[in-house]
Formats: sequence, structure tokens, C-alpha cells
Amino acid sequence: MKKNYPRFTLRIPDEMLQKIGRIAENNSRTKNKEIEFLLKRHIAEYERLYGPIKKDYQDLQK
Repeated sequence: MKKNYPRFTLRIPDEMLQKIGRIAENNSRTKNKEIEFLLKRHIAEYERLYGPIKKDYQDLQK
């Protein structure tokens, strides 16, 4: 079942997008899912180093 996630436009150099595409293909993922995987991994590492990010992050959007 598809989830209704918010959309976010990401602008990255074409060469980087092609490399992500190759990595995604090797991991049997779409480029979108590969980017999501990388972001989740980065967030987990950040939280490991600095502690959990509070779910009330509205102040960061100002």
C-alpha cells in the first residue's frame, strides 16, 4: 500500500544522481528508496553521536 508522504524536491548534480542510480540498482532499490535509505542511516548516526532528535522540530522550520 502506498503511503502519502510529503513531496520534497532535491536538486543534485547529474553525475551524483547517476551514481546514486547505479548504487540503487546494485541494491535492488529505486533511486528514491536509495536516497531514503542513506538519509535514514545518516540520521541514525547523528542521533547515535548527539542523542535523539526531538519529534517537535517545528522551530527548525523557521
